[in-house]
Amino acid sequence: REDRGRSPQRDFHILFVPRRSLLCEQWLKEQGVLGSFIHREQYSLDLIPFDGDLLSMESESAFKECYLESDQTSLYHAAKGLMTLQALYGTIPQIFGKGECARHVANMMIRMKREFPGSQNSIFPVFDTLLLLDRNVDLLTPLATQLTYEGLIDELYGIQNTYVKLPPEKFASKKQGEGGKDLPTEPKKLQLNSAEELYAEIRDKNFNAVGSVLSKKAKIISAAFEERHHAKTVGEIKQFVSQLPHMQAARSSLANHTSIAELIKDITTSEDFFDNLTVEQEFMSGIDTDKVNNYIEDCIAQKHPLIKILRLVCLQSVCNSGLKQKVLDHYKREILQTYGYEHILTLNNLEKAGLLKPQTSGRNNYPTIRKTLRLWMDDVNEQNPNDISYVYSGYAPLSVRLAQLLARPGWRSIEEVLKMLPGPHFEERQQLPTGLQKKRQHGENRVTLVFFLGGVTYAEIAALRFLSQMEDGGTEYVIATTKLINGTSWIKSLMEKLEPAPF
Repeated sequence: REDRGRSPQRDFHILFVPRRSLLCEQWLKEQGVLGSFIHREQYSLDLIPFDGDLLSMESESAFKECYLESDQTSLYHAAKGLMTLQALYGTIPQIFGKGECARHVANMMIRMKREFPGSQNSIFPVFDTLLLLDRNVDLLTPLATQLTYEGLIDELYGIQNTYVKLPPEKFASKKQGEGGKDLPTEPKKLQLNSAEELYAEIRDKNFNAVGSVLSKKAKIISAAFEERHHAKTVGEIKQFVSQLPHMQAARSSLANHTSIAELIKDITTSEDFFDNLTVEQEFMSGIDTDKVNNYIEDCIAQKHPLIKILRLVCLQSVCNSGLKQKVLDHYKREILQTYGYEHILTLNNLEKAGLLKPQTSGRNNYPTIRKTLRLWMDDVNEQNPNDISYVYSGYAPLSVRLAQLLARPGWRSIEEVLKMLPGPHFEERQQLPTGLQKKRQHGENRVTLVFFLGGVTYAEIAALRFLSQMEDGGTEYVIATTKLINGTSWIKSLMEKLEPAPF
């Protein structure tokens, strides 16, 4: 249209995010418009900071691409993102990893470093260690229901790029709710990150420990507002007024989180939530994992959401190192006959990804892994936790346990178990330019960057933050990932969407 118009010519530019693709340029060429673009640039958006200790590539399909389609593009971008980080924060001297994808990323980083020798920079390294972990090393963790405050918000309402949309009824002011008129219909949209003091304090707690914190905060805030009656002098009044904006922000933050906690409590106290959690915990502690589960059968018969069923069946399969062929066939038949035969493709994908598989060797390695890595803890203190297992009320995320054991006493102590988990484990060292070797001050913490290839859950992030805060831990963790996931969004990314033919 521009070419036909008689108006003065304008300049056109095209900017590809996150990369230029030949296919796209080829298509523009076929349309005859490629020549009109003066500039064809790309903006490589690798890692996006979501919080002070959290980076994500927000690559929805990274897991599916790596494990189902053998497409390693996202791994290349992970490696590039890590090179950018090293350019900004110094070379990371030690790289550890577990899994096929981790091996690829490490190889690409080493190769990129060789190919650009000029990228050596004289910056003191901020990170001491990089730990690359494949999601398929620990398939169990995302399938279980997260029980931290932030994890539950994500499970129930889905946090998208730090924003959550919530049902508005609980957030209506008293006046609006009277007589049922003028109730808001738009979902309430809130941003969740550590910029909000109260959220930073409660997000990583087990949900059962959140109520007491909120009631304590309520008392403190109302006491602060009471202070105004005691302010006599001008100076005191002035001081009170100067604190007012902060106090009002704290009050509205408290109101929001009390409403969210009520919404969550309505669900977590329901019978169905409890039954579902009981079955999950039985599987994770190794009870009755090798036979058809009655609760799952009932849920299929009542046509509960398909993703819920798939999560439970996959969880059982992972906790049993695969299911007996007879049990697996029974589940598949029930699912296909109830939900439709188009889901055979989804089941096939889950099998390919290792989430739902027949037991091949007849040996179940999971109990050995569970015992050696202490994945199940019976006595969990949810209020004042002393172990990372509080994030799932008993189950310690395997991925975080690996990070914890790497820091102390090192992976040599669990060599046997590492061999049972999929993919190789390795260690690489990167030479630092002379004079940049760190001399550790007494009491100074090491900093480890943990990169999850294929996604990470909020509960795992909470567990790593818990390890960072431990008095005698000696290690601080920064978390990077291809995508923030939960069981539902993860299974969804592996499902095949088939539209039934219109008859």
